[in-house]
Amino acid sequence: MHIGLVGLGKMGANMRERLRRGGVEVTGYDRNQDVSDVPSLEALVQALPAGERIVWVMVPSGPITDAVVHQLAELLTTGDAVIDGGNSYYQDDKPHADLLAERGIGFLDAGVSGGVWGLENGYGLMVGGDADLVARAMPVFDALRPEGPRAESFVHAGAVGAGHFSKMVHNGVEYGLMQAYAEGYELLAAKDLVTDVHGTIKAWTRGTVVRSWLLDLLVAALEQDPGLDKIDDWVEDSGEGRWTVDEAIELAVPAPVIAAALFARFASRQEESPALKAVAALRQQFGGHAVRAAGADTVTPTAPPSSEA
Repeated sequence: MHIGLVGLGKMGANMRERLRRGGVEVTGYDRNQDVSDVPSLEALVQALPAGERIVWVMVPSGPITDAVVHQLAELLTTGDAVIDGGNSYYQDDKPHADLLAERGIGFLDAGVSGGVWGLENGYGLMVGGDADLVARAMPVFDALRPEGPRAESFVHAGAVGAGHFSKMVHNGVEYGLMQAYAEGYELLAAKDLVTDVHGTIKAWTRGTVVRSWLLDLLVAALEQDPGLDKIDDWVEDSGEGRWTVDEAIELAVPAPVIAAALFARFASRQEESPALKAVAALRQQFGGHAVRAAGADTVTPTAPPSSEA
C-alpha cells in the first residue's frame, strides 16, 4: 500500500517512519522542505495511484486542517480518500466529509494517541466513518497501532465524527488523570515525613491500582529533574479539555474531575489570582483573618473594617 502523509511535525514524522517499518510506502509533504519528500501538495497527490489514493492529514486543527482538506478536494479524484488524524473538533468532520463526498472522495476521522513515543510503542486509534473505507485503510491502521490484539488499540467508533469525539473524551480523561497524579506528588512533597518522594511514586508503577503509562512518565520526569525546579508551573491546554467540558454541559453529564483539571490549568497561568485575592479579603472581612500585603512575604494581621461576624 502507498499513502500520502501531510504534516511531518513531531508526530507526523514518527508516523511516517512507523508506517514504513510496517511495510507501507509513504510519500510525505511538509512546508518545511528539509523534512518533506516532495516539493508540494500537488506533487504528493501525483505520486500516488489515481482513484485509490489515501492521504492522511496530520496538521494543527482548525483553519490549517480546513485549508488542507479544501486543497485536497480540488486535487483528488473519485475513489480517493482523506483521513484527518489531527486533533480536530468533531463537528468539523461532517462538513469536510460532505465537501469531499461531492467529488466522490471518502473521508475518515482518526483520533490518534501516543505522542512522541508512538514510533516505538505504537498509536492508539479511534476512527469514524464508513465501514468499507475503514476496512480499505486497515493496513495503515495496523501498521500504526501497537502489537497485540487489534481491539486493544483500535476501534471503529462509529460514523463520521465518532473518532475525534472519542479522542476528545480520551483527552478529557487524560486531564483528570494528570491532575490527580500531580496533586498526589505535591502532597507527598509537602510532608517532611516522606523522604523519598520519587521512590514512593516509582513504587506505585507495579502492582498498584493506580499504575499507568502516565505514572511511568511522571517517574521519568522526576528522574530527570527531581524537584521539577527546571520547569515553570504554567500549563497550556490545546482545546480538547474545553470541548469535553462543553459537551458534558450540553449533554447534562456531570464531569467534575475533568472540569476541575481544566480550571487548574487556567489557574496555573495567573501571575496573580483576583479570585483568591477576593477570598482572602472576604476571610479578613468576616473573620478578621490575617492577610498578606501585596509583594510581602509575611501575613499582616490587619483588623477588618467591621467587627461583625
